[in-house]
Amino acid sequence: MADAYVDKVANELADLALADQKASGDIGIVDMIGEVLGASSQTLQESYLTAVRVRRAEERAREILAQRAASGYAPPPKPKPAPLQHAGDAPAADAPAPQDAAPQGPPMSKPSHPDAPAPNMPRRVTR
Repeated sequence: MADAYVDKVANELADLALADQKASGDIGIVDMIGEVLGASSQTLQESYLTAVRVRRAEERAREILAQRAASGYAPPPKPKPAPLQHAGDAPAADAPAPQDAAPQGPPMSKPSHPDAPAPNMPRRVTR
């Protein structure tokens, strides 16, 4: 019984909040209502947020189906592969030579004392 009531209220609030968002253009109203609900009832908040997500997903799905129907159910165009950049081209004689992409750090130095850790190693803390 309680679950049915929570779902009913959450659905009504989701409808009202999304209608308010569409009418006012205030995209934060849905989140604000969710925060207000969460302060008093996490169960109602979760149900409300689920109802909002379901309605948004339904709207997106209906838009896709309407676009497909309007285009005569034509399959979407396949993505084109990215063109190869200078494939097979020899570098120009006056072009600068490419540099290695790997960063080069300072040369490694040996510790000054045999028990001292290497410069790039964390020091051991003793108590």
